[in-house]
Amino acid sequence: MNILLLGGAGFIGTNLALELTKKKENHITIVDRDKSFFSFMESKRLSNVRCVQASLSEQDDFDALLDGQDIVYHLVSTTVPTTSNLHIAEELRCNVVYSAVLLEACVRKGVQKVVFLSSGGTVYGRESTCPLAENTPTNPITSYGVQKLGIEKLLYLYHYMYGLDYRIIRLANPYGPFQRPNGVLGAVTTFTYKALKDEEIAVYGDGSVVRDFIYIDDAIRGILKIVGGESEHRTFNLGSGYGTSIRSILETVGKVLDKFLRVKYLEGRKVDVPVNYLDIRLYEETFGKLNPIGLEEGIRKTADFLQTFYSI
Repeated sequence: MNILLLGGAGFIGTNLALELTKKKENHITIVDRDKSFFSFMESKRLSNVRCVQASLSEQDDFDALLDGQDIVYHLVSTTVPTTSNLHIAEELRCNVVYSAVLLEACVRKGVQKVVFLSSGGTVYGRESTCPLAENTPTNPITSYGVQKLGIEKLLYLYHYMYGLDYRIIRLANPYGPFQRPNGVLGAVTTFTYKALKDEEIAVYGDGSVVRDFIYIDDAIRGILKIVGGESEHRTFNLGSGYGTSIRSILETVGKVLDKFLRVKYLEGRKVDVPVNYLDIRLYEETFGKLNPIGLEEGIRKTADFLQTFYSI
């Protein structure tokens, strides 16, 4: 099977590619903006992987990228939730318009299925009661969430008009190997990295914010079951199914690493929903129990990777 990963050299894409390449009948094309992003995958010298540099903008030659592809994973995003409200019009053009151009090309080139990584953390907003099910009203408070919803609606539209098959995965907060520990995304990975280096950890608010965290291996396993499975549903939440506070993460990181953490608490942000965790019953009723690993084990695995990868 020919599989295209758009925006595939990042955290999720790298882990997804490594899993997909285990099946030799899969041929993976990873597309991303910067040639330097491919260094790890190219170092693996996998015979069924090729890397292609592209702008990931509406100016790309989509027909050439999609030629012969069976499944397309849409992992592209030019923004993150915390800064997406600063340039709303530009972000909508870069992400939603880009996606419309992509889907037009998918129809032309006969792509079998499009898989979109949406956001379980931002599409629902702050008004709803947790756990958040797929039919919860969607009222995002960030442009990032609006963009994700816009792309979801485009997928429905192209299915309605042209029969283009799709899956939408509203993913919680994944963490683990290959996530960049720069503090922009990924509290668990960033806190673990900074703790290992005895650096100060910045926390917005008082640590009471609650999120749904899922180790990347569990997320990838869930994604592949959704993509490969049969169901009348096309949109699935994917997370641990329970909430964990930022304060609890800090305590667990300190416990696992046996370290005192230097934490600096900053003023809270308006873009941070106080409590957000997902109802994953639809996934489990369709594909079986997810049984994600616990936070302690996930932090231990993440720390092992960081110590090796960054020579800490």
